[in-house]
Amino acid sequence: MSSKSILLIIGGGIAAYKSLELIRELARRGIASRCIVTKAGTEFVTPLSVSALSGEKCFTDLFSLDDEAEMGHIQLSRSTDLVVVCPATADLLAKAANGHANDLASTTLMATDKPVLMVPAMNVRMWEHAATRRNVATLRTDGVHVMEPDEGAMACGEFGPGRLPEVLAIADEIESRLDALSGPKPLDGQHVLVTAGPTREPLDPVRYLSNHSSGKQGYAIAGALAALGARVTLVSGPVAIAPPRGVDMVNVETARDMLKACESALPADVFISVAAVADWRPAISASKKLKLKDDGQTLPTLSLSENPDILATLSKKRKSRPGLVIGFAAETHDVEAFATAKMKRKGCDWIIANDVSGDVMGGAENEVALVTLDGIERWPRMDKQAVARRLAERIATALSSPKDDQIAAE
Repeated sequence: MSSKSILLIIGGGIAAYKSLELIRELARRGIASRCIVTKAGTEFVTPLSVSALSGEKCFTDLFSLDDEAEMGHIQLSRSTDLVVVCPATADLLAKAANGHANDLASTTLMATDKPVLMVPAMNVRMWEHAATRRNVATLRTDGVHVMEPDEGAMACGEFGPGRLPEVLAIADEIESRLDALSGPKPLDGQHVLVTAGPTREPLDPVRYLSNHSSGKQGYAIAGALAALGARVTLVSGPVAIAPPRGVDMVNVETARDMLKACESALPADVFISVAAVADWRPAISASKKLKLKDDGQTLPTLSLSENPDILATLSKKRKSRPGLVIGFAAETHDVEAFATAKMKRKGCDWIIANDVSGDVMGGAENEVALVTLDGIERWPRMDKQAVARRLAERIATALSSPKDDQIAAE
């Protein structure tokens, strides 16, 4: 069960449907949600759908005989780490700013002793109205954190500020608020270097050699390590996903660029080589687009050169070797055997073996095995965020008791 939880108050507005996606995203991050849906909110989302996604009873009625027999609104207001109002309608902002308490949501907000985060969503004219601006200013003075809404097209056809922020941005804000409340973290003071994504090796100005890596697993690992307090440097090849919150990004293209960036980021306590680095590059990168010969039949000859081995290079450094070096073995067959051999050949401490013969590259899930000097730990199939959290926790445990986890020492 999650050690972090929020009380999510879902207001009545067209953006309420995004609260369901938010509950799901928070669950992926290990954050549990208890939920209140206002009467207006039930016009947009059903308590049953909220309950099904959160795994908890959904509360709606201030005057429920069962819930209020034990002062339910008081218990709800203090049972989690953070109270989040999403979407926060103009009505909910006004009630909270002026101390109104005439339904379960507003009464809970009045009774809470927990930090409150409000995520507004409303028509642009409502957001810019003087009364709303006063209410937001009052809430912020009272210590409530009110996110700025996004700007864009509204469901009503108007354009401007008032849109609900993107779900990932809201989840990041919630995670950041919870992190600030949690005190010391297991990876405080540790520097972790992570590589992610593919590399691109130019053949000519318009073509390159690369692979199908999406970067999702490496980015998830970087984010999970940052959430545990680590200072994370993420060296990434070209990907189409947003950087994790709280990491130092270094963007590169080629394998040689990636090695140079990794060496520049040292010293590090941990190095995790997740990137799918191209083993070869064109021996010559043409300055102009390669063309067919005049007869239209003769194909150009492609000569390849071997790229530097980033994992082996950092594993075998004498003076600046990270204390724990972890590689990834993406294989299509004999996965564990190849991974074990790779660990010995590269000189690293752990290898994460994963079978990429299906939809792992670019997919949402992964099934891996952790190979160490002690043996092989086979993890069940899970989403990549869960794999990342489990690995981050395993690293934190290893750093707190290195002898037990066979971390190489120089």
